Amino acid sequence: MDSLKIPRFILFVLIVATSTSAGTIGINYGRVANNLPNPSTVVSLLKSHGISRVKLYDADPTVLRALSGTGIRTTITVPNELLISTATKPSFASAWVSRNVASHYPDTLIDVVSVGNEVFVDPHNLSNYLVPAMSNIHQALVNHRLDSAVKVSSPIALSALQSSYPPSSGSFKPDLAGTVIKPMLEFLRRTGSFLMVNAYPFFAYEANSDVISLDYALFRPNPGVLDPGNGLRYYSLLDAQIDAVFAAMSALKYDDLRLVVTETGWPSKGDPKETGASVDNAAAYNGNLARRVLVSDLNTPRKPQADIDVYLFALFNENQKFGPTSERNYGLFYPNEEAVYEIAFTADGATPRRKEVPQVKAVAPAAAGGGGGGGGVTTSSVGRTWCVANGRAAREKLQQALDYACGEGKADCRAIQPGQACFDPNTIEAHASFAFNSYYQRNGRGVGTCDFEGAAYVVTQAPKFGKCELSTGA
Repeated sequence: MDSLKIPRFILFVLIVATSTSAGTIGINYGRVANNLPNPSTVVSLLKSHGISRVKLYDADPTVLRALSGTGIRTTITVPNELLISTATKPSFASAWVSRNVASHYPDTLIDVVSVGNEVFVDPHNLSNYLVPAMSNIHQALVNHRLDSAVKVSSPIALSALQSSYPPSSGSFKPDLAGTVIKPMLEFLRRTGSFLMVNAYPFFAYEANSDVISLDYALFRPNPGVLDPGNGLRYYSLLDAQIDAVFAAMSALKYDDLRLVVTETGWPSKGDPKETGASVDNAAAYNGNLARRVLVSDLNTPRKPQADIDVYLFALFNENQKFGPTSERNYGLFYPNEEAVYEIAFTADGATPRRKEVPQVKAVAPAAAGGGGGGGGVTTSSVGRTWCVANGRAAREKLQQALDYACGEGKADCRAIQPGQACFDPNTIEAHASFAFNSYYQRNGRGVGTCDFEGAAYVVTQAPKFGKCELSTGA
């Protein structure tokens, strides 16, 4: 085929894959288990996978000492059971900061104190203590001259929203908005902090699998969902959930604040009624999300310039957690440190071992047809992965990408010429798959090389079109 100029949308993807400053992925290190490795071993595990941010649910001194000197940025937590004392006794907050922050910093890079966790859903009705506790912790940091280095926030659950669909209608529950949420947002603005949000598309999918597409929940290619309130199209459920929070913040006049996703994940196992809980889906969700953050940063249709940090839940399967089977199966690792499935934690990709390494496409801007916050690609595996055309992509997009791959992309497209071995079936999807896979294999299966602005994705089962099998390039 003739060599054509590289299409602008492909040029953008290639530039993103090679020159965009990568985001970072953090991990929640929960310890509700009796079979976990010791903290020093855990820290070695974190370092071996290039994990640069970790969030704890307490301030255990053994863990903090193990993190000393590693450069891993650490979020520690004032547990909910200490909230009343922290709110009503400034001396208690001061002692807590002295013991758990000042005595470890800067050897341990504590950069956030989370005051409580999902306080609004705590059955002990602690909401009114939240902002006073945050204020006392902040003042203690001021007294230690650590307030510039260490920020104070508190994770909220999506249940704090009165409305979340469509995203443009997002609003906080009336009983929380004026009494707690607004004072908290004002505190975050005044102290230069950010809102923490725990968001789980799995819960929404599990409860509404008859109307929510699994591809939409897992960042896979999909037609998207139009928000009639603002005309924006969403290609991932997490984007929609985040933008519902942004809309709720905007309704209270706090749309200038940053947002951090402090918990999100997908279980690798669940009870029979927990629709969607599986290793494959967990690998796809966490891997696609991680790749998207690492390659192009997480932003949303409402906030296309936002730079949203993400913490995956969780580091380990925790065998002493209560509730359904899924609660004990959110971990990326088993307690013996074996990966439940593999994902990348750095832009270059973690060293593959054992299981699948999901990848996510670089997100193109809305002007290039990406719709803002577009979807991702499917799971790849260690050693044997292929790149195929996305049959749902527009014919024009497939043809444009095919022309590039066979032209300036230097894919070997001889076999799909008339009369050659892979000409039949003579369809755009089959020919594009052959060309995309050739380009992908020739470029070392690198980040962004099976992308083409949503026109292609990675698969782990050997594709076959007619009598033509795609090569692994091995």
